[in-house]
Order: sequence, then C-alpha cells, then structure tokens
Amino acid sequence: MADGQSREVALPPALAEALDAFSSYQRLQANRSEHTVRAYRGDIEALMDHLVAQGITGLDEVGLPDLRSWLADQLAAGLAPATLQRRSGAIRVFFRWARAQGRSVTDPAAGLQSPRVPRRLPRTLSQTDTETLMTAILDAAALDDGPAGARDAAILEVLYSSGLRVGELCGLDLTDIDRQRGLLRVLGKGNKQRSVPIGQPARRAVDAWLARRDEWLTPASGDAVFLGRRGGRLDQRVVRRVVHSAMRAIPDAPDVGPHGMRHAMATHLLEGGADLRSVQEILGHTSLATTQIYTHVSGDRLKQAFRQAHPRA
Repeated sequence: MADGQSREVALPPALAEALDAFSSYQRLQANRSEHTVRAYRGDIEALMDHLVAQGITGLDEVGLPDLRSWLADQLAAGLAPATLQRRSGAIRVFFRWARAQGRSVTDPAAGLQSPRVPRRLPRTLSQTDTETLMTAILDAAALDDGPAGARDAAILEVLYSSGLRVGELCGLDLTDIDRQRGLLRVLGKGNKQRSVPIGQPARRAVDAWLARRDEWLTPASGDAVFLGRRGGRLDQRVVRRVVHSAMRAIPDAPDVGPHGMRHAMATHLLEGGADLRSVQEILGHTSLATTQIYTHVSGDRLKQAFRQAHPRA
C-alpha cells in the first residue's frame, strides 16, 4: 500500500509512523527501488495488521512468539515457502532498523528462522539450443527490412553474451558501451556498477542495431541504447515478448524468458571452465552462494554425458 493511502482499518499512530519512516529510509537512505520499497511495506503492513488484531499497538510490545504466530498463520493460509522466506526477511530488516533507530528496545526478529525453500534448478538452454536460437534470430533479422529485426537480434545476443538482467539491459545508455575494450557498464541491484564483457557476435549485433536506431529516434529517446517503436526507452515487457517469441524457433526447448538467457550464459561459462568467482562478478551477485546454483545445473549435464558415453557408467 502506498504512503498516505487510506486503509479500511487505521494502524495505531506508533505503528503507522514507524511504517512510514521505514519506507522513507528504504527509499532515501538505503536507496532501494520503488518495487522493493512497496514489497517491504506490504509485508510489514500485513504483519502490523496481525499484531493489531492481537491487541498490540507499539513495537516494544512485539515478541518473537508474535512473529512466529504470524508466519504460522501465513503458512496455514497457503502461502508458498518462498513468499514466507521473503516476508521473514522483511521482518528482520524492519526490526533491525527499528532497534537501530531507538524505536524498539529489543529486536524480536533476531531469532526468527526463515522457512526452508526447496531448491529448484533453473530451466535453461543447452549450447546446441542456444546456437539454434541465435541462427534463427539472425536469419530473421536479415529478412526484416526494418529496425525491429536488428534490435531484437541485438537484445538476444546481449542477453546471452552478458547475462544481464532485463532491467539492466533496458537501462543501458550509449555511453555505457566501451567498444574499445568490449565491455558494458551496467547499473545493477542496489545501484552497484560493474563492467561486463560481451563477445564479438553481440558487438556486431549491437552495431547493426545502432545503425538503424535513428529510424526510431525521438526527443524521448535520450541516450537509451534500446528503443521501443515509439522512440522511448525499451520497456521490459517488450524484451520478454521478444525472448519468448524467439524461443518458438527451438523445437522441444524450454520456453525460458530473459532470466533463462542469464541462466544459460552462466551455466555455459561454467561448463566451459570459467571459475565461479568470475561468473559471480559478471552476473553481479552479492553472494557466491547465489552463483553456486549453476554448478548443480552443470553437474547434472556432466552426469548425463557420463552415463551416455562411459562404458562402465
């Protein structure tokens, strides 16, 4: 719920003021995105509704059993473990902030355990599937006499070559392209900058698109690398449509979106011998544990190849 938006049941003043202050802190000092601010606010607001229903009107009245009972109610209501894990994380961030700000004497969430989430290996493309995809999209671009084909080919080549998140791709500016060194300067999560290499096919595809970019150029274009048909910065939804449409060129391949291209790139790098730390840096992961999931994908591929080819498998 947005700041200042009316509620059917108003929170007690102490809780409402803490919620607004926390949202302002997340936005202005922690430099969180609006999406993250809204998600945190919604989670904390849901908790506060539960606390008020239990007769609690201030943060100092909250104990660990109150937080556990809320998560238990959420679980009974059928929320997924991943959602519960996100909400328990939001609670810990909120109460850590509240204690640091002197709004709560203790941190009742310090001992809160997150529900375990079953690890799911990401669906991804094989290297053969990826080659088929790129060949199909480049063939389509060659037959397209407008800029759309060149742009779409560049989108797919950059996504696979660099492993960018879709928001990072859409946020690229012309000044972010370092042609001499073959790097992209990327603004990732938490406004952290990193440099990401791209291969020769991606460079050629970008150059082909930039040669057609002026055909869609408008005053709204600014320095955006990728544009929509009306000349504005490319929308993330368009990127998803481009990727899903391109996937139809690969028989029996998983219908992955832009994040699936990121998975494929990371997996193929590891299969080719790249070290985990380098892949972590390219992907912009804060924690190495996040990157390690790709070692499981690669391990499955290796075991499959072993079973198929080794005479004593």
